[in-house]
Amino acid sequence: MKCPFCGSAETQVIDSRVSESGDAIRRRRRCEGCDKRFTTFETVEMRMPQVVKQNGTRVDFNTEKIRAGFTKALHKRFVPTEYVDQAIARIVANVHARGEREIASREIGEMVMAELYKLDKVGYIRFASVYRAFSDVADFKSMLSEVERPAASRKGKSAAAVKSSTCKGGARGV
Repeated sequence: MKCPFCGSAETQVIDSRVSESGDAIRRRRRCEGCDKRFTTFETVEMRMPQVVKQNGTRVDFNTEKIRAGFTKALHKRFVPTEYVDQAIARIVANVHARGEREIASREIGEMVMAELYKLDKVGYIRFASVYRAFSDVADFKSMLSEVERPAASRKGKSAAAVKSSTCKGGARGV
């Protein structure tokens, strides 16, 4: 570590402590050249990968772009901000977990779509219409059938479960 006073590279660590917040190490150092003391902080630096766009250009990963996508898709939808923040955190964690230096923008878009599908189906379709560049009504219809298919199968199961519980409940009351 270079001395901020004289520029000497010969410094000695006198004391090391974990910061109050626990996310940094505070080191007290002494310069062997000018004998002055100074403090440094050591923190973890998490480097996000470069995003490779469809045209081949590379840009820095930007969570604000992801947030903007969620905001546009969920405009006038009643999804709590807390849920959106959690979804974005899951996407960032997923990108970190890959440990790669680059990630395709298409992969990030798919992650956003998966999170929107869990949060709000209308937001999911809005995002998909722009992301997948729907060209006509048939594209919307196929997306709607994709969204409705799991819901229809769940409704069938829940109706049977309700019927079953009603019979059980009726038997207890009799």
